[in-house]
Amino acid sequence: MNPSSQDTGSGGIPEDRKLYVVDSINDLNKLNLCPAGSQHLFPLEEKIPDVGTNSGNGNHSLFLVGLIIVLIVSLALVSFVIFLIVQTGNKMEDVSRRLAAEGRDIDDLKKINSIIVKRLNQLDSEQN
Repeated sequence: MNPSSQDTGSGGIPEDRKLYVVDSINDLNKLNLCPAGSQHLFPLEEKIPDVGTNSGNGNHSLFLVGLIIVLIVSLALVSFVIFLIVQTGNKMEDVSRRLAAEGRDIDDLKKINSIIVKRLNQLDSEQN
């Protein structure tokens, strides 16, 4: 058999070459060189794929659809993470503002407490 005859399309093989290939396969079957499961022969046109057909076109479109779905899900997850980071930053700013305000309130209470203690000490020293 000539391997280059199967590499070209069925349109490029002359009619006598097709007969030669089919005769060679029949001779191999007669000599029992082929395994028992390969006794069924397909026509030559089915064995040699046409150049113009896209047998993997469905797989490519399925792959592209899957890739687009994965990209959309990834984009949604990244957007959600960015949203959470922004919300956490806002909450942290609120907490730090409250702590600063409470710190000022505590300082004011300490000043008032020291004034009250001084005044009580003055009153206590006047009564003695």
